[in-house]
Amino acid sequence: MASTSAFVDKIDPFAKKSLKKKQRKSQGSSRYQAHSNVEIVPLPLLKDVPPAEQEELFIRKLRQCCISFDFMDPVADLKGKEMKRATLNELVDHITSGRGVLTEAVYPEIIRCIGCNLFRTLPPSENQEFDPEEDDPTLEASWPHLQLVYEFFLRFLESPDFQPNIGKKVIDQKFVLQLLQLFDSEDPRERDFLKTVLHRIYGKFLGWRAFIRKQINNFFLRFIYETEHFNGVGELLEILGSIINGFALPLKHEHKQFLNKVLIPLHKVRCLSQYHAQLAYCVVQFLEKDPTLTEKVILGLLKYWPKTCSQKEVMFLGEIEEILDVIEPNQFVRIQEPLFRQIAKCVSSPHFQVAERALYYWNNEYIMSLIEDNSSVTLPIMFPALYRISKEHWNQTIVALVYNVLKTFMEMNGKLFDELTASYKSERQKEKKREKEREELWKRLEALELQTQKETAGDAK
Repeated sequence: MASTSAFVDKIDPFAKKSLKKKQRKSQGSSRYQAHSNVEIVPLPLLKDVPPAEQEELFIRKLRQCCISFDFMDPVADLKGKEMKRATLNELVDHITSGRGVLTEAVYPEIIRCIGCNLFRTLPPSENQEFDPEEDDPTLEASWPHLQLVYEFFLRFLESPDFQPNIGKKVIDQKFVLQLLQLFDSEDPRERDFLKTVLHRIYGKFLGWRAFIRKQINNFFLRFIYETEHFNGVGELLEILGSIINGFALPLKHEHKQFLNKVLIPLHKVRCLSQYHAQLAYCVVQFLEKDPTLTEKVILGLLKYWPKTCSQKEVMFLGEIEEILDVIEPNQFVRIQEPLFRQIAKCVSSPHFQVAERALYYWNNEYIMSLIEDNSSVTLPIMFPALYRISKEHWNQTIVALVYNVLKTFMEMNGKLFDELTASYKSERQKEKKREKEREELWKRLEALELQTQKETAGDAK
């Protein structure tokens, strides 16, 4: 009985998804040009040949690793797959431990090998309404090789011998764009590697920074206004969080535009829960850089405030609290009226999680100090909702929290609290009087209608 009750408690009557966990394949494969008729020829180990011959052998091994295999058939080309895996492991070790390995001649061969393995057509999603909390992701079947290629790519970029001026010739804009497109991979392991790789490229190639930001901007705009589907939004936002942290002051117009035109509209997408933590971090980073942006951000969030999704409302309230934690008092004054009108609505919400999350603001010392300094504005906005809830709300936890808030307000500004209480009671009495007058008027109208009907019936006889 207890387990049934626990299950019922988890049911959200407003959720549109099925309660039954979806059965999905655990693996999918990208579409490669399979080289089934090409065999990998055994080559000597790099450590077994003289240093003068190592570069040529290194290039031959890189070219061999451009051969792709069909991983959806688990028994096909087992010998070739194992030889390629061993070769990739050897290449990783060679580039990590060897010095003077990265000669100019090997750069294009390395990038060609990486491109042949990484750049492919990603499989279509089996579930367009993928929910990471409910569904298992489709894992890439070719990961045993892909993982080693990513590892090799990272060791290449992080090598002390890596020269960005040579690397820039082969890691061009087309290559970077293809790399960004891979962020749509459903496999979280691949997106995690991509995040680190893109971070290294952004750090080493100063000339590509504006291009990378512009392309991420384009991916997000397409996601917001066209597809609402892109698996790597969270990872790209995580990279942007550290990029924003490094912005120089004063902020460029391009960066402010990105905040207003991309980051704020990202809040309106249905699958916000998949990347909200990273998005909120980026927004707060902007406000810590330039507090004058606070008003635009708060008004933007109020514009996109969810009307029918309580889960998103709770997320918005959490983000607003993060913003209020870093807000400057002069900026708080500018946004307090529209913000607290919305908070009053949230406190009045019949969904107890929304009301509870809004009432938790009064546990935050800094927010409390801001409210106290501006109690003449915030208290009149909040009081009617709080007083009404204390008498009417169905959830006793919410009622208890509201009493605590009212007590805090009373201690904060007793005189204003008494005035608001008297004013509210007076308004309620007037409202009750108006309701009574309306009821009496309706009764008189009904009596008049009955009398008219009787007179009409008498005339007819």
